[in-house]
Amino acid sequence: MTDLQMNIHEGLVCQGSDVAMVTGDYEYYHYGCDGLDDRGWGCGYRTLQTLCSWVRRQQMQTGAAASHPVPSIPEIQKALVTMEDKGQAFLGSRDWIGSVEVALCIDFFFQIPCRVVHVASGAQLPDVMDQIFSHFRDLGAPVMMGGDSDASSKGIVGACRDPPSLLVVDPHFYGACTTGQHLQDNSWVKWVSLEHFCQKSFYNLCMPVMPDKS
Repeated sequence: MTDLQMNIHEGLVCQGSDVAMVTGDYEYYHYGCDGLDDRGWGCGYRTLQTLCSWVRRQQMQTGAAASHPVPSIPEIQKALVTMEDKGQAFLGSRDWIGSVEVALCIDFFFQIPCRVVHVASGAQLPDVMDQIFSHFRDLGAPVMMGGDSDASSKGIVGACRDPPSLLVVDPHFYGACTTGQHLQDNSWVKWVSLEHFCQKSFYNLCMPVMPDKS
């Protein structure tokens, strides 16, 4: 495994006020980070791996359970077939996964439930901002965000109420990560105003719920 950058949002200034952020460490998984060229189809898997890295570190810190390693893409596909969410043809495929599959896998590998919040359109994201903000304030877990017209899966590691915006960690980067600053300078992690999300796309938000923080 290539060395992964951690907490790539750190040092990125929010221009707004009333901010809630991820708490605890995560690793930034992105296209090709383990030598598998998954450009064009692997963004959901990479965001899942980023969430898994956070869950694993939380479990290791508490010592409450022996935590599973962050699963590889083949392991994720095998798990979804084992759960009968996917058929055998899914193994070795380039089929995408979304927030529902992410929730299933976090529960499968780590026995951690997730809350999946459905938003009918990007125009309705303001209606769930209180839920997103409360999630970061109370639980501190990174969030997976996926949609349909906006099919680019992404991680969310913070929320700002004024102006309403989300801190996006984009898994579509391909190449060697030099520093978190490099990723920030090239907008692979950035604050995105709610109005800049696809207004016609639905979105599903997968929010891990650590039992000791619920």
